[in-house]
Amino acid sequence: MSEGGERDAALRLRRSLGTLDLVLMSVAAIISFRWLSIAARIGPSSLTLWVLGMLTFFLPSALTVLELSSRLPGEGGIYIWCRAAFGDLHAFVVGWCYWVGNLVFFPSLLLFIAGVLLYVRGGSALALADSPLYNAGICLGALWFATLLNVMGLDRAKWLQNVGGIATWLAGAIIFGGGALAWHESGSATSFTHAALLPAFTSLPTLASFAAMALAYVGLELGPILGGEIRNPRPTIARAVLISCLVVPVLYVAGTAALLVALPAAEINLISGIPQALTAVGARLGMAAFGGLTAALVALSQVGTLGAWVAGTARLPFLFGLDRYLPRRVGALHPRFGSPYMALIVQGAITTLILLAALSGSAIHEAFLVLIDMSIILGFIPLIYMFAALPVLRRRAAGTPAEGSPLPHGAWACWLAATSGIAVTLLGAVAAMIPPTYSANPALIAVKVVGGSMVLIGIGLAFFFRGRLAPKRIVAR
Repeated sequence: MSEGGERDAALRLRRSLGTLDLVLMSVAAIISFRWLSIAARIGPSSLTLWVLGMLTFFLPSALTVLELSSRLPGEGGIYIWCRAAFGDLHAFVVGWCYWVGNLVFFPSLLLFIAGVLLYVRGGSALALADSPLYNAGICLGALWFATLLNVMGLDRAKWLQNVGGIATWLAGAIIFGGGALAWHESGSATSFTHAALLPAFTSLPTLASFAAMALAYVGLELGPILGGEIRNPRPTIARAVLISCLVVPVLYVAGTAALLVALPAAEINLISGIPQALTAVGARLGMAAFGGLTAALVALSQVGTLGAWVAGTARLPFLFGLDRYLPRRVGALHPRFGSPYMALIVQGAITTLILLAALSGSAIHEAFLVLIDMSIILGFIPLIYMFAALPVLRRRAAGTPAEGSPLPHGAWACWLAATSGIAVTLLGAVAAMIPPTYSANPALIAVKVVGGSMVLIGIGLAFFFRGRLAPKRIVAR
């Protein structure tokens, strides 16, 4: 068997995901409740920024994913799209940055989960918020639970993101309901005037906030990475993308508005803002368990988010192993469960090291912000390539749309969607390189964010060229 034949055989993965699975996975992957706290801190103008982010990034992203996943629906998604458009080196850079960016993202998500869980009990438990031991225990437990469940196969692991998706819907409903109750009982804690809703676009912080919130819509491209494990992938992906486009913006806008109704923007904590706000609502209504219930649902939804990203991103080092850019063993499938178990274990081990380094070297809050910024910088490269691949592949098809694509014939609509998506992504990357003004040592944070990102990309390029220079093994028939 040739190397290519061996690779094709290894890609005979089990098709475990249907439409409902992919919808819940997409909602769990995209909706991160930590963004509600970040947005609410900005004030009422964040509601306008959410809508602008939807128009300038989320919709172009949806159109791009619909076209590219219909044209190339196989396992790897963004990796194979960019390989078809730009070649092996560029595809590897895309896949590597997407994977490594998520290795950096996972600890920030895990820290958010640990912070929110404290509000389930509340009271004296909140004192553990800055405890490295507590945060390490909760984060590592959640990480390896999601990882080992995925090792047991996607047909089992999908239930984690399914439950997380359902919890996201329930938590969103409770957050909105809590805001409505707070409004009814004592009015809004925030004034939603016309002037307050209008962002100050001449302000650099406003532009940075807009870029960050627009990029909170990232995640539609995750499902197609599992294209070889989706039943009837073309229509299934299309339905999931369209439903997500209806649900996600509503949850973000309504959730942020509810937080601002419950608490003034200045009092909302970046990590624990949601349970904090609903605990305040519960205190007004004499319902002490209100905040704790919401905290449990939010934590569960974010564990589902973790499960979705752990499953999707592990397919990239799995493909790198098959393509010989990483050790061949990383491309191995579990003999019983048929899962890319070595890629999952390697991913979990590296995430563990990054998490422990963040907890040991910085305060929890500062580590949270640095990790978010690094994930944005590493994540912007695959997004730019993805948007750029849209008009390139459309041009090679003589302007003919892919089957089921909503984009019209010709290249102008592709260029419009790609330009909008690339512009917002670049703005987010630049904003992520600017350290916060309130940091005690902004220069050190800038070095950590930019320098750390460059080092990780350099490591990836070293693997690529090592794999290209190594002799290719041919397996006898």
